[in-house]
Amino acid sequence: MPRQTSPVIRHVPLTQARASLGNLVNDVNRDGEYVVVERGGLPVAVIIDFDEFEDYLDLRDPAVRERIAEASREHRAGQSSPAEDLLPRLRRVTAAGRRRRKPAAAKR
Repeated sequence: MPRQTSPVIRHVPLTQARASLGNLVNDVNRDGEYVVVERGGLPVAVIIDFDEFEDYLDLRDPAVRERIAEASREHRAGQSSPAEDLLPRLRRVTAAGRRRRKPAAAKR
């Protein structure tokens, strides 16, 4: 789901969140907004889309952060290629793999 450049952040009292949790979850999932749940006017929890939560957890993983840093270094060193070049390369590799498998499939 594409994210807005400036996400909508809605602050909701805990009592309201409790009463309308289903609607809040639908809004978060559908619109990509964040809901800050407050108790006594103080933020105590946030409701975010699950995919975004998984991304957040991934970014806390040191191995993932190192891979991102490595990819960034490769990009700065000119060792990467534009994304639009990737699809034609994948199509060629996939087509070559299919051609190699056809004789084996014909033996059945």
